[in-house]
Amino acid sequence: MTIREGDLLWTPSQSRRNRSQVLRFMKWLEERRGLRLESYEALWHWSVTDLESFWHSIWDYFGIQASAPFERVLGRRSMPGAEWFPGARLNYAGYILAREQPDATALMSMREGEPLQRMSWAALGDQVRILATQLRRMGVRPADRVAAVLPNGPQAVIAMLATTSIGAIWSCCGPDFGTKGVLERFRQLGPKVFIYVDTYQYGGKRYHRTAELREILKGLDTVQQAIHVPYVAEDEQRMPAGDVRCWDELMDQPRVAPADFQCEQVPFDHPLWILFSSGTTGLPKAIVHGHGGILLEHLKHLHFNYEATCGEPLFFFTATSWMVWNFLVSSLAADVIPVLYDGNPAYPKPDALWKVIEESGATLFGTSPAYVDLQRKAGVVPKERFNLGRLESVTLAGSPVSAECMQWLYQNVKADLWVASGSGGTDCCTGFVGGVSLLPVYAGEIQARALGCAAFAFDEQGREIVDEVGEFVITQPMPSMPVKFWDDPQDRRYRESYFDVYPGIWRHGDFARFNRRGGVYVLGRSDSTLNRHGIRIGTAEIYRSLALLEEIDDALIVNLDLPGGRFFMPLFVKLRDGRLLDEPLGARLREQLRRDYSPRHVPDKIYQVQEIPYTLTGKKLEVPIRRILMGVDPDKAANRAALINPAALDFFLDYARNQCDYARGDEG
Repeated sequence: MTIREGDLLWTPSQSRRNRSQVLRFMKWLEERRGLRLESYEALWHWSVTDLESFWHSIWDYFGIQASAPFERVLGRRSMPGAEWFPGARLNYAGYILAREQPDATALMSMREGEPLQRMSWAALGDQVRILATQLRRMGVRPADRVAAVLPNGPQAVIAMLATTSIGAIWSCCGPDFGTKGVLERFRQLGPKVFIYVDTYQYGGKRYHRTAELREILKGLDTVQQAIHVPYVAEDEQRMPAGDVRCWDELMDQPRVAPADFQCEQVPFDHPLWILFSSGTTGLPKAIVHGHGGILLEHLKHLHFNYEATCGEPLFFFTATSWMVWNFLVSSLAADVIPVLYDGNPAYPKPDALWKVIEESGATLFGTSPAYVDLQRKAGVVPKERFNLGRLESVTLAGSPVSAECMQWLYQNVKADLWVASGSGGTDCCTGFVGGVSLLPVYAGEIQARALGCAAFAFDEQGREIVDEVGEFVITQPMPSMPVKFWDDPQDRRYRESYFDVYPGIWRHGDFARFNRRGGVYVLGRSDSTLNRHGIRIGTAEIYRSLALLEEIDDALIVNLDLPGGRFFMPLFVKLRDGRLLDEPLGARLREQLRRDYSPRHVPDKIYQVQEIPYTLTGKKLEVPIRRILMGVDPDKAANRAALINPAALDFFLDYARNQCDYARGDEG
């Protein structure tokens, strides 16, 4: 049966509704606050119109303990610059360490091709306290920076919690980042301590990066102590060069009992960690988040949009460079067991991650639409090969989700499955819209706005619109909005990034459509929008349609605005299995887009490429490619160090240099 956008796919059973965390919160509000709310929509509306009462209730509901009380919930309401919980002193890691249950599992981890490992709370807590004590002995103080190049494993979690427990600021890149990419990020921060691996594995291949890490260390002249983490047994036998401490030797210390360790008590907005924008068009933005805002936001989102359940494993495929990793680690604060995976999700077979789900007993699996598309094209049917009895939900994030993607999960994984799509970002380290277990699931549609997030679509005049494509905006402050950008005098870059179009309103940079039942469609970056004769087209619509063609492996489309009100819209496609782009395939592709959407969605010219360029965080390089084709200096338009596959850029550079027909608006 052909699926259509908006078709009903799933309705929650009464038993699932009865155990909903959202419903539990609504009952708590009625009992404790005398607030009777009959629906999720009513709950959301209250959460964004009575901000102080809502966020105060979140503080109380999750039992936030502060060593000094807050004076009020919202001291200053302006955006940017909102002041949350002034006077409060607390610690993000302290809240997590207070959840310790000595005999319980704290986290699970797996490397590609290796068995699942478990770490107890006792082991995690002990190692966090040992490392934190050692960092203090090295002279690390509150607001000092600790930077790391680490894979998604227990050491990264230990290092992050140890750093933040003493009030220092954490920042991390994955081990696949290039030298320039790491230095562009960490030079901005001036870290005092640097923790790293110089080996990692991906797709069955071992990568040795000793020379690159030496160059990185040489380029970070503020580092006073480097700590080498062995990745494999051979690393333990090899002494790192220079004045570098070994992780195992550093951690071989007497146990520090919880009663003998004090987490640094810091103000609500004290910097917790620094995440970076993709950096595709310039120096990556160093986005600073605060202890209190992240703790409140992640507890809220984990419980009400992920239905995080005490003692249950949560598996989200991610890397330490992506904000989802930080969010995954925060599941420790919700008494949930994070499952960490290090490696290629399709190695040794395309269905590798389903094995992780089976072995860990994960009840929630977070992945990307691209991974689902890989499964579909590889002919994987998870329900036929794996015991997925404990799996209750799948969350999709990272790019817009098609109706077909969601339908595939119901057909090939489980019929009774809560498939939730979401959208948010590194900027606030959370989702703005996402799943709600009380609501039905409609094909291709995000179920609802997140609580406390006043998200809307605006037209060019700043008016709210419904059932139309507009700019995705947030009209009220949230506690997890960035504290600041690092080294950004007068918040100039911060304001330019979010508040340059609608003063006092956060413009996120995505196009979205909200429907009358509260459902949401996020249609891709608004600055990569295809504006054809005044009609705005989200690139996600193009990609959704192309995903139905078996020959298409990947694609990228841009629209060029030319003099005289003309347009030129080229489509670049990567084909599967060595196939070549011929006229019959091109005709079918054009007809598919015309039939699914409109003649305006049909490209002016189609080109075959070997690869589509992606950032290190998995985003297609739409905006930089558009700028290059419009004649912007390539070095200013795109940063190769920020790409997974820098060589993929070469085709577009050659195209911009040698094929000038598009500048006249011709078709090639």
